[in-house]
Amino acid sequence: MNVLINEQYDIYHVAHSGVPLLRDVKQLNPDVIIIDIESPNRDMLENLNKISQFAPKPIVVFSEQQCANTTINQMVRSGVSAYVVGEVNQKRVKSIIDIAIARFDLFQTLKQELAETKQKLSSQKSIDKAKRWLMETKQLSEIDAYHFIRKVAMDNSQKMDDVAKNILSVASIF
Repeated sequence: MNVLINEQYDIYHVAHSGVPLLRDVKQLNPDVIIIDIESPNRDMLENLNKISQFAPKPIVVFSEQQCANTTINQMVRSGVSAYVVGEVNQKRVKSIIDIAIARFDLFQTLKQELAETKQKLSSQKSIDKAKRWLMETKQLSEIDAYHFIRKVAMDNSQKMDDVAKNILSVASIF
């Protein structure tokens, strides 16, 4: 902890057990979570996983002992941005934390882009299914089916995806 103070980091809270860690993270909203532990254990990994799911933050783990590759993989899946084993030179702490924050930010951006891409793909699938249904049941061309969905969406201030899902709901009745 002295290393962090010497590097001019503000320490707002020191948790001494992993049990209230998620609650503390939600309540205090830290910029980064730094964990100094002798050896990562199952409870710590579960807490990190919960933090990653419900209150994602950059996480740096300093450990005295090297752990197994499976544990390292679990830490990465649990949102750990940096894992450092052994004694750490005071001069390296700032760069370790900065890199962890940068990795976390990059990962969050990629995660958001993936979610948006999945949503767009899902929307496009719904629109395509609705177009096919309109083409089959109303004998519309693909372009006319698309324009129909778009017009209904615009007239009702809805997204095309929502209109397509409504059409598919009606189609499921028949």
